[in-house]
Amino acid sequence: MTAGLSVGLFVPVIDEMAQNWGNIRHLWYSLRYRKRSIRVSTSYLFKICLDGKYLLIRGSRYRTQFQPVGGVHKVSPQGNATLSAMGVTDDDLIPLDAVSYGDLRVRVPGKKIFQFFKWFDSRQGREDSPWREFQEELLSTGILPQEKFPHIMHNYLKREVDPIRYSEWAESLEILVADVYELVPNQEQEEAFRQLATAEHPDIAWVTSQQIRRRGAVAGQPQTIEISSHSQRIL
Repeated sequence: MTAGLSVGLFVPVIDEMAQNWGNIRHLWYSLRYRKRSIRVSTSYLFKICLDGKYLLIRGSRYRTQFQPVGGVHKVSPQGNATLSAMGVTDDDLIPLDAVSYGDLRVRVPGKKIFQFFKWFDSRQGREDSPWREFQEELLSTGILPQEKFPHIMHNYLKREVDPIRYSEWAESLEILVADVYELVPNQEQEEAFRQLATAEHPDIAWVTSQQIRRRGAVAGQPQTIEISSHSQRIL
């Protein structure tokens, strides 16, 4: 009976820890790396799938690479004030210009990592919709007809928070975060995508899940496109 009671008490504890594992991990980071600076980049990506093929778009910074529609979250003035109070600073790897201004690509004092993610999870003072990048990358560019997309429906699928790691590119510890959404087009919008699939637009690629996993390679064929590693997040 004692063993049964112990198991009965232990299971809820394990369940609670599993549900809050992200918070526990970030609290540990705040303690272990409290004297370090950590680069954090958060983004959102669109899973757009038609007849078993995924839509990827040519990258704006890396023009030879194809990737999911999406981009880095933006921060509002309110969010900037909150982050400044934590000692968070702009990342210096990407030049700050009209496109990158307000991106949630920052350097966080290690001791503030838990507090940063608590703020991020609150969704206050930051972008909380994938509409902007969809509009900028597919509509304002003329790839899709704006009149058929006055609004979009989407499902939130998941959030991936990579474990902390050392980035040689950033020369610092780094945490990457990605929210993944699935587009749910209406009948008229689906037809627009079908027309796009047959148009062979130079900035669009329709690829299989295997191509995404293999970074664009197709067995027995010359590689014609390069696919970003983070594209695998939409699978």
